[in-house]
Amino acid sequence: MKRRSVAAVAIAMAVLVPLSGCVSWFMPPEANTTSAPTGEDVAAELSPFYSQILEWSNCDGGMQCSTATAPLDWAVPGGESIELALVRQPATSSARIGSLLVNPGGPGGSGVDFVKDSVDFATDERLQSSFDIVGFDPRGVNRSTPVTCYTDPAELDAYLYDILPGTPGSDDWIAAANASTKQFGERCLELTGPLLGNVDTISAARDLDMLRAILGDTTLHYLGYSYGTLLGQVYADLYPDKTGRLVLDGAVDPASDDFEGTATQAQGFESALRAFLEDCGSVEDCPFPGSVDASMTTIRALLDSLDASPLASDDGRELGSSAMFTAIILPLYNPDSWVSLRELFTSVFEGDANYAFQLADTYNGRDVDGNYAENQTEAFIGINCLDARGDGNVAQMRAEAAELTELAPVLGPQMSWGGTGCPNWPVPAKRGRAPIVAEGSADILVVGTTNDPATPYTWAQTVAETLENGHLVTYDGEGHTAYNKSNDCVNDAVDEYLINGTVPAADPLC
Repeated sequence: MKRRSVAAVAIAMAVLVPLSGCVSWFMPPEANTTSAPTGEDVAAELSPFYSQILEWSNCDGGMQCSTATAPLDWAVPGGESIELALVRQPATSSARIGSLLVNPGGPGGSGVDFVKDSVDFATDERLQSSFDIVGFDPRGVNRSTPVTCYTDPAELDAYLYDILPGTPGSDDWIAAANASTKQFGERCLELTGPLLGNVDTISAARDLDMLRAILGDTTLHYLGYSYGTLLGQVYADLYPDKTGRLVLDGAVDPASDDFEGTATQAQGFESALRAFLEDCGSVEDCPFPGSVDASMTTIRALLDSLDASPLASDDGRELGSSAMFTAIILPLYNPDSWVSLRELFTSVFEGDANYAFQLADTYNGRDVDGNYAENQTEAFIGINCLDARGDGNVAQMRAEAAELTELAPVLGPQMSWGGTGCPNWPVPAKRGRAPIVAEGSADILVVGTTNDPATPYTWAQTVAETLENGHLVTYDGEGHTAYNKSNDCVNDAVDEYLINGTVPAADPLC
């Protein structure tokens, strides 16, 4: 079983492990202040960061790129600094409102790539007309000063894809998983240095406020997907008076603990898999001839068989249940990708592992030459382990694995044993789990999809109810996140809010 599965499941636009937020993190500025570009007062020691002038250069089809500087440690602003990469598409009309900062999720997803390569997926024409669309790589991610754990792609291959000895959950297996994650963390600290202890979401939210100021906005306009909703909530709690218009699509519940979150997610993916199978029965190339229940049993048997006898791919890698699980969940994020699931199962049933690895590699950011274009795996683990972690109690993990298997018999076993991921991380955690109220913030729009497998709908309901000024927009449908890929009802609600500041009088139930 690959290591990343035992810690969490994630993708560039999806956080699948609940991270938490604490209230009252904000430290008021000192009395000795100076004005930032927006005219606000900031602590004198923060002035060099808040008053910096960005230099923009043309890049890729009308986009503009720049780099900002932030403190390595916001508690020691006079110490080392790091770089934050930015890209923007200037507003396409003269009716410009300001900047709209966009985060695709992860943690570890590149906002620069998201906007540069997929601006029309991230936002629609109405938003592009009214805002400079700004993507940023959070601290530790990709083009910003990155978390680095391996320099040889083969080492990351081994960490992600090698099959651990023994049966998942056995003493030998847990010992091997703990040893592997401990070694991984030590390499991360060796190659990343002090940054590894400062890639937490609180620090990223402080970066976000600095970016707001140097972009010239008095309040933050923000569109966050998946993990990006957690970053948005933390920002609103730290800086409620600086919240402008914040949209949280595919909301993460910051109060949900490890097991609660994993159990909810496991049931979400199980539900999405059943929805796929229900649809599959209506198409000619469906590899499942029986009922949904019978097909679910077949999939579980397939996963078990891959642990007992992995399939070899053309490049020599062996497909076990964990890599197969990764290949399965990638298309579950979007019903438009269900055709890939049909091809996946058909090929594996025929003894061919190549397409499964193609999907798993896409998930992990690995190209056809075996190189990793980004550091999403390293950043994902580094941020998650710094934000919060369990204690690795083996008896508790075994009890939780049994419960996950009962709640989600097919995919629950694949999402067990997450407690081996972070207990040996070489830097201490910085946050705990608690609800975020963001007292005194402006209105915040929370978008939830009823059958979202990655960030379950119940999380969106909880977040909207807990935020002092949260407003829920429900999309009744499948897939992870809803804005700009569901229907006009969702798009109109988001656009009306971001452009005009108007929240729905009630949930429009889209």
